[in-house]
Amino acid sequence: YRRQRQMCIRDRYQRRVHGDYYYTKGGNMPKNYVNCHKTWNAPKRPYERERLSQELKYVGLYGLKNKKEVWRVQYMLAKIRKAARELLILPENDPRRLFEGEALVNRMMRLGVLKEEEKRLDYVLGLTVPQFLERRLATKVFKARTAKSPHEARVMIYQRHIRVGKQNVNIPSFMVRVENENQVELRSESSLTGAKNGRTKKLKLKGKTKAEQKKEEVPEGDQEQIPIDSLK
Repeated sequence: YRRQRQMCIRDRYQRRVHGDYYYTKGGNMPKNYVNCHKTWNAPKRPYERERLSQELKYVGLYGLKNKKEVWRVQYMLAKIRKAARELLILPENDPRRLFEGEALVNRMMRLGVLKEEEKRLDYVLGLTVPQFLERRLATKVFKARTAKSPHEARVMIYQRHIRVGKQNVNIPSFMVRVENENQVELRSESSLTGAKNGRTKKLKLKGKTKAEQKKEEVPEGDQEQIPIDSLK
């Protein structure tokens, strides 16, 4: 019984660490390097009225694609708060708190969610979801009056009409830093600036040229003449 129990424990450990492939193939499985990590957390109670209305408000106000984008910001904010809480537990003269705390606060200031007078770890715990949603590129494009609505701003970014400095950005959730806030503009090569024709205008011009070519191919004498009496 003891031998059988040890074998079961060993098999369970191999399944948990190496997966079922290790168990079936005799342990020849290579290392599993994970390239993707968790980026959002679904709510534990999916049918809370207040939370549902608040998420729907965020989706409409900031032109989000779905509620998963709200959950992504909430997950990121939870990790930042957790790091700040762990540092606040340490003594004030602790080298880890001094080094990591300053780095965390400086990062929040570069993102623009903290002001110069809020340069403390206590203010990191008071950060909210709208503060991060305000720093999105789609929100900045809408606030700059480049687009008529947040949803139009999202489409313009997807279609590569917007650049931040010298970088062409097609990600609406791109976090704009304070130093790049005044560099959000239309691309010089964009069809919205009139530098070149867009896809629809090109098709219209192509159709016009084809119609003109057909008219040129037909001689004037060969055109069918309709009697005036038939038009009456």
